[in-house]
Amino acid sequence: MLLTKEQQAILDGEKGETLAKVMKTLVMYGEAFEAEKLVPITSKYNHLVTSFGLKVMSPVYDLMQQILDAGVASGQKFSVDPRPIDKNVPANFLQNLVFNKFMYTKQDFYEEQLEKLGLMDKNAFSCTCYMDEVGNVPEKGDVLSWAESSAVVYANSVLGARCNRNSGIIDIMGSIVGYVPYFGLLTDEGRKATWVVKVQTTKKPEAQLLGSAIGMKVMEDVPYVIGLDKWIGSELNDSAKAYLKDFGAATASNGAVGLYHIANLTPEAVELGKNLIAEGAKEYIIDDAELERVKKSYPVIWKNPNAAPKLCFVGCPHLSMEQLKDWTDKIEKGLKESGKKKVVIPTVLTAAPGVLETFEKTEYAARLKATGVITSYICPLMYMNNPLCKTMPVITSSNKLRTYTSARYYTDDEILSAITKGGK
Repeated sequence: MLLTKEQQAILDGEKGETLAKVMKTLVMYGEAFEAEKLVPITSKYNHLVTSFGLKVMSPVYDLMQQILDAGVASGQKFSVDPRPIDKNVPANFLQNLVFNKFMYTKQDFYEEQLEKLGLMDKNAFSCTCYMDEVGNVPEKGDVLSWAESSAVVYANSVLGARCNRNSGIIDIMGSIVGYVPYFGLLTDEGRKATWVVKVQTTKKPEAQLLGSAIGMKVMEDVPYVIGLDKWIGSELNDSAKAYLKDFGAATASNGAVGLYHIANLTPEAVELGKNLIAEGAKEYIIDDAELERVKKSYPVIWKNPNAAPKLCFVGCPHLSMEQLKDWTDKIEKGLKESGKKKVVIPTVLTAAPGVLETFEKTEYAARLKATGVITSYICPLMYMNNPLCKTMPVITSSNKLRTYTSARYYTDDEILSAITKGGK
């Protein structure tokens, strides 16, 4: 790898042993991917994936303390993924005991470390850091050092920033020295599509289901999607961005997609069109039957597949303001149609703290609360990591949560029916 004089000086220890170790780590990481050089990070803020104070993650806390003790701070302020627990989310005595005494025992300590290192503010905990209410919104062309897969794919695709799917801890190391290895999705060639996906459905496809189908087909490759703009439009408004947030999270978790292009919609597709498609690109046609096939392929890993759901999570990744309002309207309507006043399954809608604070100032907040629905800043995945929670029959409209936990996937309409009318 070719280093500049400044980079070589850091590696040689001229700015201290700690920075030398950080630089060496980044160089070794880049060399593993045959990166030819390091390039400067240009975004205003970073985002870290490691937000949870798990007792077993002592090496992370030791590393962070070494950095702090050396007087080293992040070159950028940063946001971080959601907190793992919230007392407002339903949990029994034993589940809470496991959360607080055996799992997330280092949460307060770790959050103190994050604040000292450069956390944007005490509420900057969300997987959707790019929401306006959180404030970490990269510009087109910005070079990032992020690791959270759903945030990386959104930043690359919807915002036109440039970021690889880095691993945890690599994200903060990039911020500390101000550089990341130049390879993959940072390069023009790496951003070309090697798959052309043609959406030929007879109705608007479920975002999480469509993303899942594409992710499982193309894996880590870049897809160029044709025909989706028919259903979500050619303007990146709040509705389209919310759809692409959920779509992208499914491509990234059900596969390993770090970038997608939507014809006539996403920035690079609008600017470059089919010039983004690499020579010899493969083709994948998605119709109603293909989406149904994919949905039926999901395994049901509940101990009792016929169990009645005991909990519902909506918002993985975190919901937008528009989605919170939309769910409020739909739940009210569903309850009215079924003659019920409150949801029949404990239901949690999750969103960033900043989004929830803004939502609480609207008339929708009281209306949603009246339905019995709980709002929370929690990470549903971290909740489901509790061994006493993963045995529960939990339903979700998140393909990411389905992939990483025992939660069972249902479409938004199916979720709405279950929580307002009953049944599975």
